[in-house]
Amino acid sequence: MCGICGVVYGERDRPVDPGLINRMTTAITHRGPDQEGYYIQNNIGLGSRRLSIIDLAGGQQPIYNEDKTICVVFNGELYNYPELTRSLTRLGHKFYTATDTEVLVHAYEEFGDEFLEYLNGMFAFALWDSRKQRLLIGRDRMGIKPLYYTLQDNALIFGSELKTILTYPGIPRNIDLVALNEYLSFEYIPTPRSIFQNIAKLPPGHALSFYDGQLKIWQYWDVNLSRSEKIKPKPAKDYQRELLGVLRNAVEKEMVSDVPVGVLLSGGLDSSTVAALMTEIAPDHVKSFSIRFDDPSFDESNYARQVAHHLKTEHYELTLTPKLTLDLVPQMAKFLDEPLGDSSFIPTFLLSQFTRHHVKVALGGDGGDELFAGYSTLQAHRLVEYYEALLPGFIRHQFIPWLVDHLPVSFDNLSLDFKLRRFIAGRGIPIIMRHHQWLGSFNLEQKQKLLQPWTQLSEKDTYHIAFQHQHNSQAQEAVNQLLYCDLKMYLEGDILPKVDRASMANSLEVRVPLLNHTLVEYVAQIPHSMKLHGLTTKYILKQTMKNHLPPQVLRRGKKGFNMPVAKWFTSDLRPLLEEMLSPTRLQAEGFFNVSYVQKLLREHLQGKQDHRKLLWTLLVFELWYEHWGNSENKL
Repeated sequence: MCGICGVVYGERDRPVDPGLINRMTTAITHRGPDQEGYYIQNNIGLGSRRLSIIDLAGGQQPIYNEDKTICVVFNGELYNYPELTRSLTRLGHKFYTATDTEVLVHAYEEFGDEFLEYLNGMFAFALWDSRKQRLLIGRDRMGIKPLYYTLQDNALIFGSELKTILTYPGIPRNIDLVALNEYLSFEYIPTPRSIFQNIAKLPPGHALSFYDGQLKIWQYWDVNLSRSEKIKPKPAKDYQRELLGVLRNAVEKEMVSDVPVGVLLSGGLDSSTVAALMTEIAPDHVKSFSIRFDDPSFDESNYARQVAHHLKTEHYELTLTPKLTLDLVPQMAKFLDEPLGDSSFIPTFLLSQFTRHHVKVALGGDGGDELFAGYSTLQAHRLVEYYEALLPGFIRHQFIPWLVDHLPVSFDNLSLDFKLRRFIAGRGIPIIMRHHQWLGSFNLEQKQKLLQPWTQLSEKDTYHIAFQHQHNSQAQEAVNQLLYCDLKMYLEGDILPKVDRASMANSLEVRVPLLNHTLVEYVAQIPHSMKLHGLTTKYILKQTMKNHLPPQVLRRGKKGFNMPVAKWFTSDLRPLLEEMLSPTRLQAEGFFNVSYVQKLLREHLQGKQDHRKLLWTLLVFELWYEHWGNSENKL
């Protein structure tokens, strides 16, 4: 695991400043504290920070081919590098290291740009071909590893995190208003936009080349859920047998390491599945890590302990005290150079910090909800159909909204009033918008009240990316369209950046075997009725793992990795919240309607409404904007 960055100028006689590459690389030291490396020749400069996992002594980057005409900097892991190394050696290539990174230069020599199709892993890399004077950048199929880039001043500037680009002199920090609107709706900024104008994220499964000042981007892979709609379904037992084999193979591949590997264990089905297969592959050698909350409505540690006991892992548990958490909130912006309104970043960061004291690599269960239809929103979409079909109009439009509006407000995790209010607010709009409105923060009506007129955009501008993914899915079934959107938006825009930034800030490598593309491609051809079976989520995964996990793990509902933010806003976090959302600050910035924000704040503090998601989304933006939005040097 590493961090990469670089600059290449369109003019071949324009030299790159070594000091610039050093500053860019230093900005991401946390991603790779073990080593740093540089390649600077005329108009090209590459930088790397390395967290050594494979070939600890010999994997220093950049890595070269035999005559040093090709070099690469690499962030991630290639899980099939032993097989590729053997194949390329038989084809005459000579390796000088045992690291997975060296596969890239030889595979590029042998197969050209098509070598991307041979890679199994999580990665972002930059490869310079000095003979062609051409830079090639690639990102893994699922978007596990990040890559930002911009084309300015006839220069391609790129890096693993946005902060590397901000070190380049004169980069403007103009807020992209579409990105701001997207953030307020989704709680994250979907690829390809970033929060700043003219700085983009390379989409998953895409590659980029820069040659003589010309930028070219293309897609080399995509998930195809429409296949599951065109093939004849197999018996459930066949899917269970095959899925177990594919799952075990993915986990085994991603356990390859020259350092100890642990597992982040929440006690949910996904992380428990990964842990169970790890203990079958390496009995008595698995360390598991989990978090315990003081608030019982948020705490899931009992499930994690039950799984750890069942699997006989060496289990470690961190108790998340309010002080630990609240001390971190004001510092979030240092680690998030884009606003990310997912409060679970905090426990993810603290769990990563805790885990890093014991291991350097950990496997997680991320991706299972998107692959196997695990989100309760999918159940809610089906309930909406019954709601609209079975209840008279007066009941739907007047009585139930009145009843929900008069329910007592609770600040517990996923309380009944919270869920019912979200459900009612999602009626009567297109399914794709409804889905993201349920998952996200501000709806369209709330944004109209929140945003100053100059920052307001149309409904189409905010949800255009969601409708675009719905179209690109090629799927006809609504469930498949939603799963595709979750993979392309919520997973890649929220879950994976959260895990990447939280873990890499602590120099911990987190791998996600449920997103190994061999598993993704297999699960994509399973009919969605085997995933969302009636109102049962993750049906096929639960059936597959029923002999490997405790029954209570298979029966439990989904809670999510949330924090008691609603309660903390009325107590320990209140001073920070009131400071960051003060009328003076908001008036000076000019983005938000001061009176509406104060109304949200007042209603929440008085317990009249639960505005936890809205207020957290605003708080994170304000913390981010203070640190990054209008400053030249806050790296």
